[in-house]
Amino acid sequence: MPGMLKRLHGFTLIELMVTLVLLALVLSSAAPVMQISAKRAKEQELRRDLWQIRDAIDAYKKAADDGLIKKNPGETGYPPNLQILVQGVENRRDPQKRKIYFLRRIPRDPFATDPDLSAEATWGKRSYASSFDEPREGDDVYDVYSLSTETGLNQQPYGEW
Repeated sequence: MPGMLKRLHGFTLIELMVTLVLLALVLSSAAPVMQISAKRAKEQELRRDLWQIRDAIDAYKKAADDGLIKKNPGETGYPPNLQILVQGVENRRDPQKRKIYFLRRIPRDPFATDPDLSAEATWGKRSYASSFDEPREGDDVYDVYSLSTETGLNQQPYGEW
């Protein structure tokens, strides 16, 4: 058809704007899901770290109760600090006096905000003599908890986990 104008192919400005608005809506709805996913991963790490440290504390106590570790009269048998779980303690029953190790390293609290703190300093420590409601440090480490003031996805503060 010789007299017809060729029609140009392409997108109109309206079509491009609608596409950009739809793309912005999809991205803005994905951001909260990504934030929740990241928080859930940190919570899983916190649970794993708490379990690991508490398990090591219990193993130390059991070793002390079984006579593998020297325990003075009047002591509870819990470790005096977290570092000793990594440094190890002498096995009294081993003729070669080898050490018993309870942790390879002290994990950091994943919710700790100060990068200058040591891994041990990121945890709150409760002695055997203190109560659960008002945890205090003391002569031993009976339990550990997160120092974070944030609340978990389960609506429970991390310090109570």
